[in-house]
Amino acid sequence: MKTSHKTLIALLTLAGASAFAQTPAPTPGTNTPRIDKREANQQARIAQGAASGSLTPQETQRLEKEQAHIDKAEAKAKSDGTVTAKERRRLTAMQDGASRDIHRKKHNARSASAPG
Repeated sequence: MKTSHKTLIALLTLAGASAFAQTPAPTPGTNTPRIDKREANQQARIAQGAASGSLTPQETQRLEKEQAHIDKAEAKAKSDGTVTAKERRRLTAMQDGASRDIHRKKHNARSASAPG
């Protein structure tokens, strides 16, 4: 069963939006606005790459998994009620790597077939 390119983009957009909509109010000490903003920016970059065809479906899926891994690490860091400086540095390093991966995948020679 083949999923159309537009359907894939719609699903990814909804998944990203629903992840933020279901996030409960942060507990004091677990507030990570800079990390959250960067995560949203990277999610938008992935969606834009999928929409433009500069990311193949496989590349998009891999980048989405990487973002999910970062989300899981952030949730673990928040689980004890405090996000320490060390945990923030680790999350930032993970986001740095994800950002590089997004750039590399968007600018490699591979592209998705023409949408439509």
